[in-house]
Amino acid sequence: MTTTDHRTSPAPAVSAPGTRRPLHDRGLFRLADAVLQPGFVGTTPPEWLRRRLNDGLGGVVLFSRNIVEPVQLAALTAALVAENPDVVIAVDEESGDVTRLDVATGSRRPGNHALGAVDDPALTESVAADIGAQLAAAGITMNYAPTADVNNNPNNPVIGVRSFGADPALVARHTAAWVRGLQSTGVAACAKHFPGHGDTGVDSHHGLPVIEVDAARLGLVELPPFRAAIEAGVRSIMTAHLLVPALDQHRPATMSPAVLVELLREQLGFTGLIVTDGIEMASVSERYGLGGAAVLAIAGGADAICVGGERSDEATVELLRNAIVDAVVSGDLPEARLVEAAERVAAFAADSAALRAARAAAAQQWDAANRPAVGLDAARRALRVTGAQRLPLPGPAHVVEFATATNLAIEASTPWGVGEPLRALRPDTTVVRLGEDSTVAQVLSGLNGGTPVLVCRDPHRFPWLTDLLHGVVAARPDTVVVEMGVPAGEPVGGTHVATYGAAAVCGQAAAELLAGDGR
Repeated sequence: MTTTDHRTSPAPAVSAPGTRRPLHDRGLFRLADAVLQPGFVGTTPPEWLRRRLNDGLGGVVLFSRNIVEPVQLAALTAALVAENPDVVIAVDEESGDVTRLDVATGSRRPGNHALGAVDDPALTESVAADIGAQLAAAGITMNYAPTADVNNNPNNPVIGVRSFGADPALVARHTAAWVRGLQSTGVAACAKHFPGHGDTGVDSHHGLPVIEVDAARLGLVELPPFRAAIEAGVRSIMTAHLLVPALDQHRPATMSPAVLVELLREQLGFTGLIVTDGIEMASVSERYGLGGAAVLAIAGGADAICVGGERSDEATVELLRNAIVDAVVSGDLPEARLVEAAERVAAFAADSAALRAARAAAAQQWDAANRPAVGLDAARRALRVTGAQRLPLPGPAHVVEFATATNLAIEASTPWGVGEPLRALRPDTTVVRLGEDSTVAQVLSGLNGGTPVLVCRDPHRFPWLTDLLHGVVAARPDTVVVEMGVPAGEPVGGTHVATYGAAAVCGQAAAELLAGDGR
């Protein structure tokens, strides 16, 4: 289901050119509030958030810092709705490596890369519906997922296993399936990061990526998944903070009318809600300032401003609101554009209200204790094994897990790896975690007759790790390498196991394989 395109509605009354609206104009402040989706700190709504919701704040985004367990989360969302029945409650629950609901335990479902490896759209749809049922039970109405980026650059530091894969057709069919599955539960999907963040070696949390391809290549590679999402009825799309010179040589996609209006609205026909990626991300906030980035995003065609991953206090909301109001008063932001954005948020909220019964039905089916094993089934099906070593392991395992840096979308505290689930199945397993200063001798020092099992993510992006893996395998050809990132290059190890993601459920599936659990 998509929202109505309000660009066809009569234009609202606006100030005459050259006149200045008074800053105390409450209607203008309410319009600015309506387009904001801020985060906050705490497991209950702070006083400032309650007050602003009463005054018309349009949305809220939840992070892991707001979530303890299901009963608390449901109470939190109910408290938000009590202040503003039309509030959009969003979360970034991609599942897999990027989870907000299961940070403490690790995700119960594999991420997109594992689903792409299986390449069963019906399975992808089932996994997304399972996520949607959990979100519906929690009172969440919008999910910043799926990732529709085509990860055709194996050195991409921010997308990686969040993508279904490197083939545009595969990514397109699974993006559509994910959208259908999630939205069948009444929870809105948000395909991201438009127009495509897959072919970059820069993380937009830290710098501005530049996509140096022509418009024809964009149409063949980056855009098919977004076309598929739109055809599947995706209700929202998130922008990317990156520069695409073929479309706009000066402004990042988040601020570009050429990208958001001419391409997304007019050429692709999207009529739903356009949401920015976190507006505090360095790629845009360091160039334009936090308020300036928000103003340019609304002016460029975005409808809602996401903020709160790194800036989550009332002062941030106040800064953004005032910047938007001041820009309208000065004439830098047409009031008609702000009204259009606020109307589209209102239409999105109305659609969400109409889907309340669908969310209630999905919530009734959700049972955290007795949920279907769709996630574990998917993780098992995603496993790919190469090499001559016979599995299960003939004896005890000595598991060495190598810690490498992850991007800000992945919570650093989220458990990952194979060691603990394998030890639960085989208590004679030893587990250590090492870093960049490791040596081959150190890795092999604790074997005690066991088989080396080396667990890693994206070793091709870390030369020290690639060298270390080859060194250990040269010394012990029976070494098993479990790669929990994006497989690239020739598999390393006597046996190589690819999980296509580091979610807890992927570690569980790999542990079962190594232990010969037989399930």
